[in-house]
Amino acid sequence: MSTPERFQFKSDDGLSIACVKWGNGRHVRGVVQIAHGLGEHMGRYAELAKVLVEDELVVYGNDHRGHGLTAKPSDSFGAFGPAGFDQLVDDMVALRVIAKNEHPDKPYILLGHSMGSFAAQQFVLDHSHSIDGLALSGSGTLDGWARIAQSLAPGEDPMKLMNAAFEPARTPMDWLSRDNAEVDKFINDPLYFPSLKPESMQSFLDAFPRLADPREIRKIRDDLPVYILSGSDDPVGQRLEGVRVLIDRYRSAGLTSIAKDFYSGGRHEMLHEVNRRDVITNLLVWMSSIVERRS
Repeated sequence: MSTPERFQFKSDDGLSIACVKWGNGRHVRGVVQIAHGLGEHMGRYAELAKVLVEDELVVYGNDHRGHGLTAKPSDSFGAFGPAGFDQLVDDMVALRVIAKNEHPDKPYILLGHSMGSFAAQQFVLDHSHSIDGLALSGSGTLDGWARIAQSLAPGEDPMKLMNAAFEPARTPMDWLSRDNAEVDKFINDPLYFPSLKPESMQSFLDAFPRLADPREIRKIRDDLPVYILSGSDDPVGQRLEGVRVLIDRYRSAGLTSIAKDFYSGGRHEMLHEVNRRDVITNLLVWMSSIVERRS
């Protein structure tokens, strides 16, 4: 696989956004943009990108503000800055423009994981016509989590609730995956951090009214193909309860092409789970159906 290409662009507020691109062979069948989750960075998607590139897809992603190589100095880990979560979503829109300009007329799929999946949910409220497919991993309903966060004492971090179902646990991050090696790799990553700064967490949770509003959801074009993958023990998806609510909301808004794969016993990061080969294969099958439909 070719070396990933690193590049940057300036966001609307002047912040330099660190980006990466994998693959750019002679024949590109489609484009995949990845929006990563909280506390991680795009480097964690190299294994997935390798598989996608082998299938002649070119992969783009950016380290969100407050994350990865965009967070400089590292004391800005977890800080979105004054423009907050909305600007994080706008950064994704800006990257989509760059990727589309480099690969005009190619089928375009947005894949969001965890926090990135909620950013992708917001993205499609305004920009569903600019993509050909939406894939959500480790997702659910943000209002479900906002309600839980509101029940905590002021200043308490809602991320601490994630591991509750897995106690007594080997690590505070056992909720991510049953694969201990993957959990350890995550915790030992020098770019890892456990939670957002309080004002950024509030900015993230404040996105929930829009994401739950039926009038807003009806702005999504009804023929947008959506694929949702989730582990049955994922606390972010409220053990599938929140995922099912999300699917019901999309169906009620008139979306006609919703596919899903639920994995029994799977935790939050199905792309880093013990059965990730099957998970990635199923994701690729869905992506290929989108690419072939547009070709």
